[in-house]
Amino acid sequence: MTPRAGDSDSLDPREGRAPQEERTQFSAMLEDSTEDLYEHAPCGYLSTLLDGQIAKINTTLLDWLGYERGDLVGHKHFSDLLTVGGRLYHETHFAPLLRMQGEVSGIALELKAADGSRLPVMITSTVRTGSDGQPLLVRTTVFDARDRRAYETELLRARQEADRERDRLKLLNTTLQKTLLPPTLANVPGLDVSAHYHIASVDEVGGDFYDLFPLAAGTWGLFLGDVCGKGAGAAAVTSLARYTLRAASVYDPDPAAVLANLNTVLNHEYTGTDPRFCTVVFGVLTPDPDLGGFQITLASGGHPPALLMRADGTADYLPTPGGQLIGVLPDAHIATTTVRLAPGDTLLLHTDGLTEAHTIAGGADRYGDDAFLDFARSLAPTTASATIGAVRDLLDTFGTGVDDDTAVLAVHVPRPTGEEQQ
Repeated sequence: MTPRAGDSDSLDPREGRAPQEERTQFSAMLEDSTEDLYEHAPCGYLSTLLDGQIAKINTTLLDWLGYERGDLVGHKHFSDLLTVGGRLYHETHFAPLLRMQGEVSGIALELKAADGSRLPVMITSTVRTGSDGQPLLVRTTVFDARDRRAYETELLRARQEADRERDRLKLLNTTLQKTLLPPTLANVPGLDVSAHYHIASVDEVGGDFYDLFPLAAGTWGLFLGDVCGKGAGAAAVTSLARYTLRAASVYDPDPAAVLANLNTVLNHEYTGTDPRFCTVVFGVLTPDPDLGGFQITLASGGHPPALLMRADGTADYLPTPGGQLIGVLPDAHIATTTVRLAPGDTLLLHTDGLTEAHTIAGGADRYGDDAFLDFARSLAPTTASATIGAVRDLLDTFGTGVDDDTAVLAVHVPRPTGEEQQ
């Protein structure tokens, strides 16, 4: 008999089996696959009654914990599988949330295995309800978190090591920074001196530097400078600049000659792919026995001009125009100026970290030279310590707006006893 189209008992020409027989076998295989998927799923499955008694558990979770099915089903509660801490969390947080919300997901717990070991897991539980909306049981999916826990442990270890390394780097930077600054400034008879170094970031060594030291024949040298860049490279240039300036001033104290010497050294040592340069102001202080006070000659190599705050309450920059950066050219132009510091006068040297600070953290507005001059005029007449104290307070108002280190050095000629500002 020839099979008719649509005949349910017709044979499939490709398989040689009746479609009905195929469907029956497929249904049986599907039922078997569904049960096998439950039992050997890549995650654990657990069903409990509302009181927590274990009603069903898959083979995967049994294998993880090392139990036989009969050890748990109908005999143990879910909380029996938890550690002491986990049981407390389950009773105070997990179970109440599950009752209120009907589902709790992504909770990290530890399950106790049959051999006493602990299995870190992530669990999600859902309350199943009947047709009348009443809760019947709780279904829980359990994910093995051993790899995740190992990853988190390693991540924590790496983070702790990074924190320790950062602390060591901070200590190293702080120690290195201290070696680049004088431990104390020279005591100059008839002169009060004060200085401050503001660190913008403890993660990197800055390149600002200053010093005040004795020279021959009752004179004193002082300098303040700023090396380009940060870090170990800038620190090396800072150290070289400090010692070169001191050594050169002993050989020839003329300020212009001192900076010319430093320019030669930097231009020779730092050329090619890693050029290094700095801005510096160098001065020589000489007492004036006839009129009192001091005479100071300043030489500047591209550095911001010094501020002179007079005893009469006026203040202005000391012009040193045309001074070029130190270390860039073989023969840099050095600008010089000479001025008398009378009793009551205060001279302030600073690096550009102050005037280039952002007035609002993250903003585009810079503090600027004009604002700093107005600030100095509001202080005059003043003393060295009062000036540095006011600058420190000013820097604090900028907060994180100070993104570069700042060095300030102030020298003040006191008035005769009884006339000095309090």
